[in-house]
This record gives sequence, C-alpha cells and structure tokens, in this order.
Amino acid sequence: MAEPIPAPKLFFDISLAEFSLAGPLYAGKLTNLEFPAMAKRDFGISNVEYVSGFWQDKAKDQAYLNELKQRTDDLGVRNVLIMVDGEGDLGSPNATERKKAVENHYKWVEAAKFLGCHAIRVNLNGKGSDEEIAKAGVEGYGALVDYGAKHKMAVIIENHFGPSTNPDWLADVVRQVNSPYAGVLPDFGNFTRRTDPEAQTIEAFAKTKVIKEYDRYDGVKKLMPYAKGVSAKTHQFDDRGYDVETDFTRMLKLIKDAGFKGFIGIEYEGAFLKQMMQLPGDYLTEFEGIMATKRLLEKVGATLS
Repeated sequence: MAEPIPAPKLFFDISLAEFSLAGPLYAGKLTNLEFPAMAKRDFGISNVEYVSGFWQDKAKDQAYLNELKQRTDDLGVRNVLIMVDGEGDLGSPNATERKKAVENHYKWVEAAKFLGCHAIRVNLNGKGSDEEIAKAGVEGYGALVDYGAKHKMAVIIENHFGPSTNPDWLADVVRQVNSPYAGVLPDFGNFTRRTDPEAQTIEAFAKTKVIKEYDRYDGVKKLMPYAKGVSAKTHQFDDRGYDVETDFTRMLKLIKDAGFKGFIGIEYEGAFLKQMMQLPGDYLTEFEGIMATKRLLEKVGATLS
C-alpha cells in the first residue's frame, strides 16, 4: 500500500482566520466554540485566529474561556491571535475617548494570554487628520502595547481602514512606539483608502467609496520588518486556482525575503462579500474558498521553501 503524500514543508505555518466563516457565524449556523474543531476537521488546519465580534460578551467569562481552551487543547489546535474590533479608537485625538479605548482592549489581552495566543490584532483609527490620528495613536496604541508587554502579549495593527491603509503611515507609528511587543499584521487586500463609514457596521462599510489605492506589494514589503503575522486575503480565483487580485508567488517571495517564518492566516471573504454587497460574478463557497486559499499557499510556498 502506498504511503500517503505528506504535506509540503513550508517556510511558514498556515492558520485560519475566523472571518473566513463569517457567513455561517453571523447566521448562527456555527459558533466560536465550534470554530476550532471545524478548522481541524474540515480544513486540516491546526492554528486558528479568532474575531472578537463573534464572542464579544465572553472575553471576561472564565467558564467560557476554560471551555474554549479545553476544546483546543483536546484537539491539538493552537490559538494564534484574536482580531479585536469595536472597542473604540486608539487613535482618537480626544484623550478621554482614547484612554477608554485602551482600557477596553485590556480584557482581550488577558483572554489571549489565557488561551495561549501570541498576539491580539487591533485597529488604529480616530476622528481627525492623518497627522492627528498618528500623534494620538502613538500615545493610545503605545499605552496598550505597554499593557501587552506586561503580559508578554504582542499588540499588532492591521492595515484596516482609514490611514492605516497607507503603509508608510502605519510603519511610522510602529517605529515611534518602538517596542518588541508592537508590530503589524499585513493584509494583502487592505491597501485601499475609503471614505469613512456612517456607522461601524458591515453594511455601512459596504457603502463607502474608494479614495486611493496603495500598491499591495510595496505595502507588504514596507510592513514586513514589523510583521508578527500575515493575512492572506482572497476573494476570487481563476480556473487554475490562482487568486485574481494578488500574485501569490510575488507576495510570498517578498515575505520570505523579509525572513518571515510565522503564521500566514487564510482570510477568504468572497462568499460573505458577495452576499453582503450583492457582487456580480462567481464566488466560491466558504468551504471551497478556504480550501482554494490553502492549496494556493501550499503550492506556491512549496516552491519557495
């Protein structure tokens, strides 16, 4: 009997971002507690990245955290990070609002520490000019990084709306904070500056307009010196299985050349965005899109490893 073909040895580890399953999670067909088992059973992925919005009221619920940790321990699944949203603007020029936002994130640092994560991912936004947000962000984000350091927890910013879509702006903020616990989570697909949403909802974000596009390859290259994770964003694939927006060979080479050996998280959004934004064209289901992204990472990664 032939031996099974082993998975290719890669220069990075593959993780699964929970937002890839946003559709079934929002529909109540999947829960955060069930996510790790699905990642391993259905996709063969043993590293998971959580999204705070899918268990927003559970961050301080010790019984819930115990259950989640027990499940992942039993499965042999590693908890990589928590993507934290909706906890206020770390870059607010208003000192009171900024302090409140910093403190709102404390519970996620503590939850991530308990679960064995290496980082939480935050957003750096605020109301004001890019310069005002940067100045306030160095203070607010810096204060949160200091809190993370006490727990040996990295606090990393994703290029995710607002001025953080500008890689030069984002890299400069992280440089100014100047801590081993500060860093970034470069996302292949989030280098588009858009108008501010009228509300902090997915529906409102869907109605925003494009202001400027930054080059994704240049952006990732500039952010990699500070990267403590990478988000492989995908939406659509061609008939050969390649992503239609990002040249994965070019992108992964940039990542390898930077000396990165950490987690690259699969974040397939095609099915969910098609549903939310009524997009034309063909999009894979959540299951198909996650597997297509995994196959692409393995295929390209194997040629570079």
